[in-house]
Amino acid sequence: MGRIIGLKCVRCGKIYGTELGPKAFEGCPVCAQEGQPANLSTVYDYSGLNADDLVRAFSQRPRTMWRYIEMLPADNVDEVVSLHEGCTPLMRLHKLEEEYGIGRLYIKDESRNPTGSFKDRLASCAVTRGLKTGARVITVSSTGNHGSSTAAYATRADLDCIVFTMDSVPLMMKVLMQVYGGKLVACKNGPDRWKLMAWGVREKGWYPLGNYVNPPVGSNPYGVDGYKSMALEICEDLGWKVPDVVIQPTAYGDGLYGMWKGFAEMKQLGIIDSTPRMYAAEVFGPLCNALAKGGKLEPVAAGPSVAFSIASPFGTHQALRALVDSRGGAISVSDEEILAVQERLGKHGLYAEASSCASVAAAIRLAKKGVIGKSDTVVAVITATGQRDPWVTQSRLPAVPVVEPDPDHLSDVLKTTYGFVV
Repeated sequence: MGRIIGLKCVRCGKIYGTELGPKAFEGCPVCAQEGQPANLSTVYDYSGLNADDLVRAFSQRPRTMWRYIEMLPADNVDEVVSLHEGCTPLMRLHKLEEEYGIGRLYIKDESRNPTGSFKDRLASCAVTRGLKTGARVITVSSTGNHGSSTAAYATRADLDCIVFTMDSVPLMMKVLMQVYGGKLVACKNGPDRWKLMAWGVREKGWYPLGNYVNPPVGSNPYGVDGYKSMALEICEDLGWKVPDVVIQPTAYGDGLYGMWKGFAEMKQLGIIDSTPRMYAAEVFGPLCNALAKGGKLEPVAAGPSVAFSIASPFGTHQALRALVDSRGGAISVSDEEILAVQERLGKHGLYAEASSCASVAAAIRLAKKGVIGKSDTVVAVITATGQRDPWVTQSRLPAVPVVEPDPDHLSDVLKTTYGFVV
């Protein structure tokens, strides 16, 4: 069984043991002193594991992400805090393949997770680790998905959960974070949330699931490992084949880096013999900017966006590491492109959060640029359900007409509103 033996900086490569304690959640001390804050990542001892034995064991276990426990931060399933997350489906988009000349285009539908987003993978791993280390209060700063997942899994573990959000967050997001048991408090801006969360972690011993340093480094390293399971599921569902390209909607890069780490560790173990090119789908393009400037991370101009979950001016070193090491890249997409994809996916029977649609919008961009084509297998991750932000979708839909109990009136309304002729 895999065993965590340390934490490694994603930027400078320095390896730490247990000496950092809670400060491990604030990133690498060396890089912080250099003005380049960077997250840490777990290091596993995989000696003695055999690829064939692992694949055989995976296939015989229940279909949750914990079927891959050897590569996740837990020693046995009895200690896992779970709501049966993971093993979400791949759905092929034949019409978009034909339209844009893509060989095989799949979506990884993370809206099927227990609370409706891919954050459940992070929360399951991080709360499991926190409980094992004696945590009594879980905390996170979030505008929705991360807070909802954190609250649900903390409640599942019978732990208190303090969630910091912003006053401007829509009511539905606040309701979701509260209904799962989160003690929700709102601040006027992001930095204020991080400041209070940092106080809770440093002074009160609260266990963090997300970022609280500024500029951000990313989330709890043990939680980020949960996203490795997405890579494992993709390969297993493709018959242990590797896609050519994987695209992830990206803010701080937790999912992007976690998936890349999963692919890289599978190759290390001999489960697969190659890795995909990873692409970050962004709104304001901090990673696009960093790649254009030789890896220099700096905040970029930002503003309102329908994809508010990824509307960040900041990129992170963990996201940059995934892009550089995989020989991938970053693509910025517009609100209009995102909403057009959301409408198209609805006709495929999938209602995806606007931020989630950035991955498919990026796939279309890559196809138009000739970066991907007829010989490529592409997986675009849909990170959350559209039920998170229906007000965004509503702006593009016609008002619901009220009809009289008269067939002629019904016929007129259907033709006028929808172009449907009875």
